[in-house]
Amino acid sequence: MNNLLTDIKGVQVGHADDGKLASGVTAILFDRPTVAAMDVRGGGPGTREGALLDLANTVEAIDGLALSGGSAFGLDAAGGVMGFMAERGRGFHVGNAIVPIVPGAICFDLLNGGDKAWGRFSPYRELGYAAAAAASASGFSLGSVGAGLGATTAGWKGGIGSASATTSNGIKVAALAVVNAAGSVVIGDGPWFWAAPFEVGGEFGGCGQPPAFTPDMHALKLKGGARATPIENTTLAVVVTNAKLTKAQAKRLAIIAQTGFARSINPVHAPLDGDVLFAAATGEKPIDGPIAISELGMQAANTVARAIARGVYEATALPFAGSLPAWKDRFAR
Repeated sequence: MNNLLTDIKGVQVGHADDGKLASGVTAILFDRPTVAAMDVRGGGPGTREGALLDLANTVEAIDGLALSGGSAFGLDAAGGVMGFMAERGRGFHVGNAIVPIVPGAICFDLLNGGDKAWGRFSPYRELGYAAAAAASASGFSLGSVGAGLGATTAGWKGGIGSASATTSNGIKVAALAVVNAAGSVVIGDGPWFWAAPFEVGGEFGGCGQPPAFTPDMHALKLKGGARATPIENTTLAVVVTNAKLTKAQAKRLAIIAQTGFARSINPVHAPLDGDVLFAAATGEKPIDGPIAISELGMQAANTVARAIARGVYEATALPFAGSLPAWKDRFAR
């Protein structure tokens, strides 16, 4: 276990980004069609193929996922991932036609100092293709890369985080998060993370919790303060397990796993966020009954919280005047 989403067999992750743009794409590819569902809690989400994941709808499995910066422009990233998959004959078969199933979600990073004057068409489709082409099962970078390159939070640079765990009966679960939250991932002015009770092995600094909680630590902290708007934020997460789940069970896993947002971001699921979580199950190992699924969901939520903290811990500041600092700029030991 490398504490990454790719600890789940059959999962590949790739990033593509542009430093001048200060934005990018992260692609998650599955070796074979994979059962998936989605849970949306934020007040301003941006998704593609979200309706397809509804339990009442026909398609049970997906070929990949596209996470992107760029606000609604970033929804084009899924088209690039689709193109990569189509070249390899992957997709939903309808007669002689093949349609890759690649849901996507985006976060807002248009005001982070990067050059977004891209002309008629945004670069996100090409970035999506490049991210898919870069995907690997052997591991991937964390922090300010891919869809997390331009991500920010209240007071600190955000980014890509990941974590993994194993249940008591040997089921694996892992998470990847793009942390671009309206709220704060750290307690007060830091260095402590809200996710500290769930930290494993010092994976985000081992700072623990403050010796006491003061009223200031519980005060509202929002990215942008009074000028914060409903479209400038979002945390995206993907949870993958090697359990064999139905689409309905994957939906339940997504619902439980999203509680990891509340364990690591304060406030969360606000009108200012577009929080989305995808859950996927590769079907390698059977899972028996609601108690086992409850434990899987608990571990998934903890893993999401850890991934979110790692996204801020591993981030690096953007090279623009007025950019938010990285956590390590102040607290690295």
